[in-house]
Amino acid sequence: MDERDAQRDAFEQAAIESERYVLRLYVTGLTPRSARAVNIYQQPVLTRGEQIIAAPTLIKKLPLPMRRIIGDLSNRERVLLGLDLILTPDQAHGKQT
Repeated sequence: MDERDAQRDAFEQAAIESERYVLRLYVTGLTPRSARAVNIYQQPVLTRGEQIIAAPTLIKKLPLPMRRIIGDLSNRERVLLGLDLILTPDQAHGKQT
């Protein structure tokens, strides 16, 4: 394991222990609403590391498992379900999906 892997593992463990969510949003262009996101044209090195192929892309890095949503993010419930941040009705009632 190299130093980079060790740092990533330490970061992930700290986030898990503190029950933190780590989300990263990748967009194209710069608008007032996207000012806090990672612009893939301005920071291409970050996009290569995350293997971004389209924008917008939202990545839930922690807690594991990692999840990605690519494209339309306007349906809040669908995004939250896709990122495993809320349970489906079946999961909430103890059924396996």
